[in-house]
Amino acid sequence: MKTQYFFVVAAVAMMTWPAFAQPQTSVEIKEGTDKTTVTGTATVIATVIAIDSATRTVTLKDRNGRVEKLDADEEVRNFDQLKVGDVVTTEYREARSLSLTKTSGPRSARERQILQPAASGTKPGGTISREVTVVGDVVAVDAQGTHLTIKGPQGTVDVLVDPEQLKNIREGDQVEIVHTEAVAISVTPGASK
Repeated sequence: MKTQYFFVVAAVAMMTWPAFAQPQTSVEIKEGTDKTTVTGTATVIATVIAIDSATRTVTLKDRNGRVEKLDADEEVRNFDQLKVGDVVTTEYREARSLSLTKTSGPRSARERQILQPAASGTKPGGTISREVTVVGDVVAVDAQGTHLTIKGPQGTVDVLVDPEQLKNIREGDQVEIVHTEAVAISVTPGASK
């Protein structure tokens, strides 16, 4: 996927590069009788310590003193609004919902992507999210009632579930899995000197 937004690329880079490898993380579980959602969130906070306008390079430093340089292409909105001292907050959120609604029909998968860039004239930032929904057949339920094996259009997958959700689910039923991931970037002005 090619993205036009530097800070979305920056977010992914900060989440995966060794220099920014220790984000603050949290996990939230919401259980219901027909749906359980597990959400994991990782947040990285860094400060802009240098900007090279000629090369469109931003240098960020995290709270542990780790430094990383990131390049912005010409499509980045509001690059000229960045200032040394600005604080860049990157939040990566991944959620998986398992809805055990019985349906009928063919196995299917669909994907939806949503881009929300920062408004013109404001600090750079925005969000990008992707939602994948798969309808599949239950091909196995483990004896302990903690996971299902589901066959979707691209093969089979094991899914952890709340045992309460399995009360009315049997092999051969159809279920829907929704997987969502999103990256949000915000830039706030640094403290005045």
